[in-house]
Amino acid sequence: MTVPSFAHGDRLTRRDLEAITDERHRYELVDGTLLVSPSPRPLHQRVVARVLAALTAVCPADCEVLPAPVDVVLDEFTVMIPDVVVGRRETFTERALVGVPVLAVEVVSPSSRYIDRHLKPARLAAAGCPFYWVIEPNEPTLSCFRLDGTEYVLDAEATGEEIVRLEVPYRIDLSPADLVSSY
Repeated sequence: MTVPSFAHGDRLTRRDLEAITDERHRYELVDGTLLVSPSPRPLHQRVVARVLAALTAVCPADCEVLPAPVDVVLDEFTVMIPDVVVGRRETFTERALVGVPVLAVEVVSPSSRYIDRHLKPARLAAAGCPFYWVIEPNEPTLSCFRLDGTEYVLDAEATGEEIVRLEVPYRIDLSPADLVSSY
């Protein structure tokens, strides 16, 4: 496990991020600032697995759905790791999705609430990511946003047993309660 030391105040780059070999944490860059997150909890991973399965079933052949950790490189100073990402196959390299995803999904943890609700959507909207979903597993709530100009607008939302019915980016029905249920 190696976390290199960086000079205070330096704007970090994608290359700096690639030098970190610690696999116990999630490291992301937003505008050159390093974000560190602890490993996710079982409820978080259950939601990720269910969203992954649901999206994989409706994903078109020219796209791929992958769970974290997959780097999404928006520019030299911004590398994010959505909990679930859908990207066009040609945007994936051996190391990352380079460019704008079709859909980014975040499952909110107490430590990531501000990042998932404000920082990441602002950066993804600025990059032109057409769809962004946020799942609050403790409520449970699913909020589906679509890009309208330069900002996300709420397209659909459901809480508990309610069902979100979407036509875009894919025809899919999701219930927040089903995403968190341990059956």
